[in-house]
Amino acid sequence: MSRPELLARLAQAQAERSQAGLLRRLRRVDEADGVHIVVAGRRLLSFASNDYLGLAQHPRVREALVQAAARWGVGATAAHLLGGHRAGHEELEAALANWTGRERALLFSSGYVANIGVLGALLGADDLCVQDKLNHACLIDGARLSGAVLKRYVHNDVASAQRQLESAPGAAALLATDGVFSMDGDVAPLRELAALCREQGALLHVDDAHGLGVLGPDGAGSLAEAGLDQDAAPVLMATLGKALGTAGAFVAGSAALIDGLVQFARSHIYTTASPPALAAATRVALDIARFESWRRERLRTLIAHLRHGAQQRGLHLLASRTPIQPLLVGASEDALRWANGLEARGCYVPAIRPPTVAAGKARLRITLSALHTESQVEQLLDALAQVAA
Repeated sequence: MSRPELLARLAQAQAERSQAGLLRRLRRVDEADGVHIVVAGRRLLSFASNDYLGLAQHPRVREALVQAAARWGVGATAAHLLGGHRAGHEELEAALANWTGRERALLFSSGYVANIGVLGALLGADDLCVQDKLNHACLIDGARLSGAVLKRYVHNDVASAQRQLESAPGAAALLATDGVFSMDGDVAPLRELAALCREQGALLHVDDAHGLGVLGPDGAGSLAEAGLDQDAAPVLMATLGKALGTAGAFVAGSAALIDGLVQFARSHIYTTASPPALAAATRVALDIARFESWRRERLRTLIAHLRHGAQQRGLHLLASRTPIQPLLVGASEDALRWANGLEARGCYVPAIRPPTVAAGKARLRITLSALHTESQVEQLLDALAQVAA
């Protein structure tokens, strides 16, 4: 019997992607200094980072990492259940729960494995998982791995979500959505989705990776901004590598949810715990994010500046009030040309192309940080106007 040769098939798929002009490539960053990076010997002004509050290189965060590493070493050396769960992890979990208004929180090594773990623990065969069509890939993959029936609704369309829930009225159901969508920068209609879930008896799961630290009172996220407590939104997942500037993720909710995840979330049980020093650094970053509200105010000022300047120059940004400000270009080759033109002018804004976004919707995903200045935003706007001409 002749079998397909797997490596040959992979190489063929890569060749087809290259021919279509959609090949991804790794680019090494040799230095990072605030909002500047050095790539191939060139110092570039970056508008591609998720470090929204400018905490990744904050002196207090770095010092906390160094001090905790001196005490605990680098690695946790074991899974949380087998001796890897240290004091720093526990303190961070308590702080995250307090910040987000939940009873408990549980750390994961990344947002991807957090969503996979939660959906795998909650869902099984014949259950229904309803998701926004623009949800992050990890939510989609988590539903598929769980064995549940996956149905997707039109982006941010509550009526479409209702039709999908009503398609299987007898099934246990979970509705999952991003809080802030990573490629469009818009915010989900969380109040309406929560009301729908109450009406339909479905569990609401919100991935707030891009909302935590940026939206809501004290930066507690999109759910806090929407006024949705633990009962209204039982499952909250958010990451630590964006506004908090470190790495990892957590799930927050009721004690019953967290206790259940400790037992059944395979991606938590069978993964080495994140470094204790990283937990200590994140604990400091959390306090800065929570209590230094000027960082969010600064972001709002820069977002308004960028949008006003884009409008003046005839550049049409997608509707977004978050630090994610996408400029829709359309064709992949045009998006690449724009990105290369910006880089030639000293600005780093990589093109986002299919399959990350739909065909015909390639874009420049501009992201802002509280560390940017108005003059740097003007530099970007002038460069955009030149490459668009």
